[in-house]
Amino acid sequence: MDIKACSGSTAVEMGRSVEDEGGSAAMRTTETLLRILPMALCIASLAIMLKNSQTNEYGTLSYSDFGSFKYLVHASGICAGYSLLSTVAAAVPRPSTMSWAWTFFLLDQLFTYIILAAGAISAEAVYLAYNGDEYLTWSDACGTYDSFCRKATASVAITFSATLCYVGLSLISSYRLFTKYEAPVAYT
Repeated sequence: MDIKACSGSTAVEMGRSVEDEGGSAAMRTTETLLRILPMALCIASLAIMLKNSQTNEYGTLSYSDFGSFKYLVHASGICAGYSLLSTVAAAVPRPSTMSWAWTFFLLDQLFTYIILAAGAISAEAVYLAYNGDEYLTWSDACGTYDSFCRKATASVAITFSATLCYVGLSLISSYRLFTKYEAPVAYT
């Protein structure tokens, strides 16, 4: 057996395993871009909410007056950091191992739910600010603090856009993980 022929086939097999295991270059590029996009969206949502404050004759209203908006700020910052780290990890071509697939799968799921929860509770706060709640004798605040409400609505909408990106990432990481397993054998 020729050593050159053997080493040549090993290099091809190794190259193929990197390509097959890690996905095609187009798939890796798509995943990398899909990991960058929620980072930008989370930073935009975070910036809008951090600057969200309005003062008028009735007083000052700031995002920090609402626990849900504080959670949105924290969750957006954490998710932006995760997106940056996961973008770097996903952009580097290497063989995809089972542990990497499980790590991406679990983290993508976790951060999808974190950002979804932040968007949901902030959307509830925005809804109450626009409509109030007669049962709790809360009046609507957006008639008085209209600029605050518009910025909060924009931040929540951007957060839900980031959530959609994380859902897409969760689908990709799920696909990459579960294609590593064999189909169950049918017993007849």
